[in-house]
Amino acid sequence: MTISTEFWPPIVSCWRDLPSDADLSTQLLDAILPHIGKTRRLGITGVPGVGKSTFIDALGTHLTRERGERVAVLSIDPSSPISRGSILGDKTRMERLAVDDRAFIRPSPSGGHLGGLARRTRETILLCEAAGYCNIFIETVGVGQSETAVHAVADFFLLLMLAGAGDELQGIKRGIIEMVDGMAINKADGDNKARAERARAEYASALHLFPPSSDGWAPRVLCCSSLEGTGIAEIWQMVLDHEVQLQASGKLAERRMRGDLQWMHNLMSDGLAEIFRRDPAVAELMPQLEQEVRLGRSTPLAACRKLLTLFQPGR
Repeated sequence: MTISTEFWPPIVSCWRDLPSDADLSTQLLDAILPHIGKTRRLGITGVPGVGKSTFIDALGTHLTRERGERVAVLSIDPSSPISRGSILGDKTRMERLAVDDRAFIRPSPSGGHLGGLARRTRETILLCEAAGYCNIFIETVGVGQSETAVHAVADFFLLLMLAGAGDELQGIKRGIIEMVDGMAINKADGDNKARAERARAEYASALHLFPPSSDGWAPRVLCCSSLEGTGIAEIWQMVLDHEVQLQASGKLAERRMRGDLQWMHNLMSDGLAEIFRRDPAVAELMPQLEQEVRLGRSTPLAACRKLLTLFQPGR
């Protein structure tokens, strides 16, 4: 079974944050359960200016035109903490993929959701799989300490880096390095080729300083040029090699299982927080305690303890 993309608007519109739509969303995801999980999920992150969107355009086009495969791109755009708005302009930098019949691109605002993902990214991944897209790219908001959620949903976690940007390990966190399955030095073209190769060697040496991953895979570091298309096929072959090794050892299924359990726990936390906020007694006292915190008459800890003590579900 496949889901025609002509039905995307009503499907996506049911993901409002309305309680009345929760059952409908659950029924939809339950219905497509037998038709998911047969895809490759590639998480892509990188420092600002590394060219994530241009790289995705090159890699996605390689898959659609040279391999005849379908690609879904879920790009996550950071939301402003002030206006809560997002530009959602990543698609404009994917010029070839945006007009490719074998590709689907959906930019989403992060909406303040931590982890490098939008709130409904996981559900969107499942819908894309059921719709027949065998390759799912998740472009994150950028490298940071909160990118752990991306690692939990992706089968392969790729970090894009630049050469000649000062200390080759500056601007990224140790936790990201420990999670990556592969690294790519982008913009390895023109006069930057030699610097890119030196950076590749330095990153490869740095990766040897970290303990081996639990799945037995040794992360690789490659060079590429999204503009010239060089190194793109090699990066995809690295993804395929990783898939073969993890499938043979059973680690791929284990990785997805861990991700699903994490998703369940996150949903439980979100659900409990919503129940807490809607409790009549909590809702009545919350404005008063918020005002006390604003005026400095109460610490956030004391206010929180009062609300939690007051909260009695099912009374």
